[in-house]
Amino acid sequence: MTTSAELGLPAVTVSPGGEATTTLTVRNDTDIVEAYSLEVVGDCAPWTTVQPARVSLYPGTSETVTVRLAPPRSSEVRAGEFPLGIRVLPAERPELVAVPETTVTVAAFHELRAELAPRRRRGWLRARYRTSVQNLGNAATDVTFAPGQSGEDLRFGIDPDARHLEPGESAEVRLRVRTRKLIWFGKPVTWPFDVAVGQQGGADDQGGWQSANRGHVLDGEFVQLSILPKWLLALLAALLALLLAWFALVRPAVQSSAKQAAAQAVDKKVAALNPSGASGSGSAGGRTGGHGQQGTGNGSTGDGSSGSPGLAVPGTGQQRSTTIDVQTGNGGSAVGTYRVPPGKVLGITDIVTANFQGDQGLLTIKFGDQTITTIALETFRNQDYHWVTPIEVPENQTVTASVTCQQPGTPASGKQASECHELLNVSGELSDLKR
Repeated sequence: MTTSAELGLPAVTVSPGGEATTTLTVRNDTDIVEAYSLEVVGDCAPWTTVQPARVSLYPGTSETVTVRLAPPRSSEVRAGEFPLGIRVLPAERPELVAVPETTVTVAAFHELRAELAPRRRRGWLRARYRTSVQNLGNAATDVTFAPGQSGEDLRFGIDPDARHLEPGESAEVRLRVRTRKLIWFGKPVTWPFDVAVGQQGGADDQGGWQSANRGHVLDGEFVQLSILPKWLLALLAALLALLLAWFALVRPAVQSSAKQAAAQAVDKKVAALNPSGASGSGSAGGRTGGHGQQGTGNGSTGDGSSGSPGLAVPGTGQQRSTTIDVQTGNGGSAVGTYRVPPGKVLGITDIVTANFQGDQGLLTIKFGDQTITTIALETFRNQDYHWVTPIEVPENQTVTASVTCQQPGTPASGKQASECHELLNVSGELSDLKR
C-alpha cells in the first residue's frame, strides 16, 4: 500500500511576468479513502500554486491537478534553473508522503533605469553631472556610458565608463563637461549634449533592453556664462569716454588755469615792488583777469607822476582789504558800499566775488562812477579780477556792489535760501593823497 504522485513535465520554462503550467497526478493505492494536501516546496514556492490544493481519493483511484507557475518581472526572481517539488501529504497515513520533483528554468530579462542629474548646469567653463543607473533585470549585465554632442564644442570625461551590475544593483558615475574656450562678454550660450546608456551581452525577451528614462539616451544641457556681465562692459565704455574727455577738455583747462595763476602771482609781486603802478616791463596797460576781464587804469603814468589832482603819494601806501556783504530778498535789490577815507587814495589791484548759494540775478560792481562789470549771478560761484596797474579811487569815492535778486539759490546744506547773499572782496593799496 502506497501513495504515488507524478508531475506531467520533466522540465518547465517560464518567463518573468509570464505564466507556465504543468500537471500533477496523485494515485491512492491504499485500501482506505484518503485525503491529500498538496504543498509546493523549493525556491519556486513563492510564485507557484496548485489548483486544487487538496484532493480526496477512493482506494485505487487517481486525480490530476494543475500546477501554475507565474514568476513576477522583478530582479528578485533570478534567471536560471531551480528545482520544483510538490509535497503530497496523506491525512490518514502521513508516513506515505510523496514529493515528486521537476526542473524549472526562469528565462532572463534585461531592464535598466537611468537618470542624469541635474539635467542642466550653469558655469563659465565646466560643469559636473551624476549619471545614475539601476539594473532592474534578473541577470547580471555590464553597463556602458557614452557621452556625446552633435558638434565639437564640448569635451567629456566620465569615470568609470562601464560598470558591472548584479540584478537589483545600482551605480552612479560622474560626468565632466568642459567647453573649449571662455566667453568674456555677451549672452549665455546653451550647449546640448546626451549620454547613451547601454549594456554588453544579453537580451530580453523582446530582443533588446528597456530603460525607464526615454530609451537609452539621456539629454543634458550646459549653459555657459560670460565672464564679465554686460553692465560692466557699458561701465568700461563710460569710463573710457570720461578719460578721453579729461584729456581733450578738462586737462587743457586745468593747465591754462595753472599758468594764469602763476602769471597773477608774478604780477602781484611786481606790483608790490613798484608801488607807482609801473609793470616790470614798463607797460602802463592792464593785464587781463583770471576770467578774461581786462582791468582799466585811472590815467596814471608808469612812474606815478601826473599833473592831475587826486593822485597817490609814492611810498605812503599800505595794503588794504575789505569785504562788502550784500543781502536782499527775492525780487529785491540792495547796494553794498565801501567809502575811501578823506585824504586817501585806494589803488585797487584785486577783487573777488562770491555767489556761494548759487543765486540768480545780476551783480554790478562800480569804482566811484566807473562801472567795472555787470555779471549774471547764475553764471558763476566765484569770480576774480586782477590788475597790474591799480585802479585808483580817490577820497570820499565809493566802491559799490549792487545786487538784483531774481531767485535765491541752494547752499551746501541742501535747503533753499530765503534771500540772495553775495560777497565782494576788494584788495589794494591805501595811500596818502597828493595835494
